[in-house]
Amino acid sequence: MRFLALGCYSLMLFPGFIQVGYYYFFSGRVLRSIVYGDQPRNRLDLYLPKNTDGPKPVVAFVTGGAWIIGYKAWGSLLGQQLSERDIMVACIDYRNYPQGTMSNMVEDASGGISFVCNKIAEYGGDPNRVYLMGQSAGGHIAACALVEQAIKEAGEGGSTTWSVLQIKTYFGLSGGYNLFNLVDYFHSRGLYRSIFLSIMEGEESLRRFSPEVIVQDPNLKKAVSLLPPIVLFHGTADYSIPADSSKSFAETLQSVGVRAESILYEGKTHTDLFLQDPMRGGNDRMFEDLVSIIHSDDREAQAKDEVAPPRRRLVPEFMLQLAHRVSPF
Repeated sequence: MRFLALGCYSLMLFPGFIQVGYYYFFSGRVLRSIVYGDQPRNRLDLYLPKNTDGPKPVVAFVTGGAWIIGYKAWGSLLGQQLSERDIMVACIDYRNYPQGTMSNMVEDASGGISFVCNKIAEYGGDPNRVYLMGQSAGGHIAACALVEQAIKEAGEGGSTTWSVLQIKTYFGLSGGYNLFNLVDYFHSRGLYRSIFLSIMEGEESLRRFSPEVIVQDPNLKKAVSLLPPIVLFHGTADYSIPADSSKSFAETLQSVGVRAESILYEGKTHTDLFLQDPMRGGNDRMFEDLVSIIHSDDREAQAKDEVAPPRRRLVPEFMLQLAHRVSPF
């Protein structure tokens, strides 16, 4: 039944996928497959704003895909729409399972973030306004990369090629941050325990890849103090990763002194915030919340946002409503 639901869901959104795909392959403002490292899939896509009147804020985005089917092009819709608001987007690709396991994914994401921090000025980006964002599994991977980097910078081991101090804010969209609370849930949803533990390199590694658990370690207070502000977006009707994952992580971060908040969207599923709502056109809360934070220190950009034309609808409303009802996510 879930497979049939997935087929129906994909069919309902197909008109939107066609238009986003056309933009991805034929727009002159998308620079595809820029090499950022020497491992397989160490590539990223850059979405450039049309306006080139000065350095632009940059979102380094790690896409989702259940750690198995992640791909940089999945961020094309977000990249297109943020670039229309004068925000550059770098969609980072990474090795998926079984080509790589979690430590490889974190390594790749960190490499992509390093490229953005050190090279983005060459493409018109502002290295002083870099934001990190991840969606679903990508949110988890990006959070792990951020926490791991903070630990390195606090003197707990490892050389660094970028700094958490270069990240203005971390945005997590529909992510999971405590694997101990998710193993059995994922198993019930079809991501079987044996496969998930293989991705995460065994049960003994669950702590290492659970940012919510790591930040509570009293021996890592210095590392935790380096973390940037963290904003976690989540829909309350998310069946893939429960909204409590973001709420709990935000509360844990606040308890250890990190500036953090969770923003919950009533009735939104795992894909509503990332696909259906952007394809609906007009304005949606999550997108506007994201843009307002990125432009919070830029009055000129805020003025432009106030008069920005509504986003174009990509899919008829009845198809979006049906997609919402049958969504297996």
